[in-house]
Amino acid sequence: MAEITASMVKELREKTDAPMMDCKRALTEAAGDLTKAEEILRVKLGNKASKAATRIAAEGVVGLYLAADGKLGALLEVNSETDFVAKNDEFIALAKGCAELVAKQNPADVAALSALPLGEGTVESTRSALVGKVGENMTLRRFVRIAAVGKLGAYVHGGAKIGVLVDVTGGDEQLAKDLAMHIAASKPKSLDSSGVPAELLDTERRIAIEKARESGKPEAMLEKIAEGTVQKYLKDVTLLGQVFVKAEDGKQTIEQLLKAKNAKINGFSLYVVGEGIEKKVNDFAAEVAEQAAAAAAAAAKK
Repeated sequence: MAEITASMVKELREKTDAPMMDCKRALTEAAGDLTKAEEILRVKLGNKASKAATRIAAEGVVGLYLAADGKLGALLEVNSETDFVAKNDEFIALAKGCAELVAKQNPADVAALSALPLGEGTVESTRSALVGKVGENMTLRRFVRIAAVGKLGAYVHGGAKIGVLVDVTGGDEQLAKDLAMHIAASKPKSLDSSGVPAELLDTERRIAIEKARESGKPEAMLEKIAEGTVQKYLKDVTLLGQVFVKAEDGKQTIEQLLKAKNAKINGFSLYVVGEGIEKKVNDFAAEVAEQAAAAAAAAAKK
């Protein structure tokens, strides 16, 4: 049997928010496999065991550029170490300036972007100078450039923590803005079911079967129950399947809205600051011990 360490329990708890003992039992049942243990917790605790996965730890902003004619746009994420620096005017200006460069110069990657002229120097020299000024590291993490088939709707939310560009054919400017706002609020994983990875659907199906089995449902019904769960999941995570956040009847889906407006979504990009990044969290006791050891070592050298 694999040894279940305190660090493994801590990692699973941070990912799931599940009680400590539940995490330990799940890890034991999964023979130490963290991914399998997380699935076990979702079977037992439902969505309560996945809410921590949506928490974002890294700081920074999303810079957004949208051309006046709505045909060209860009999103760019710049990360900082603290939220204080993320609110700095020069930091925000760097993000916006870089987003404009992405749209107009179409760099191949972050390295190419960093070499482009900005202000009195380059993007990299501007970034480096700002690092020296504020005393905190900052990085250009990622960007996307969109040349629209139709016209772009744009939305930035929450102190530039979320940025959206959506390419819409048909409809009007207000529809494009509303769709961008909806994407920021509902965070779809893809436009439709074809964009959802098969492994995600397999996981949802497997969890649904286990939950139904544990609740005492007959074996003959498990596949049908699982399929219903997967279809509901697809409605939740695909843009076309989601209920429009401004729907007056609380039922109209994005697909139905587009049909009513004779419009089509060609694609979208959604950036959430720090998505996929885990910020290092120091153990306070360990940090104090480390500082004390460093001080003792320095004193010994004198």
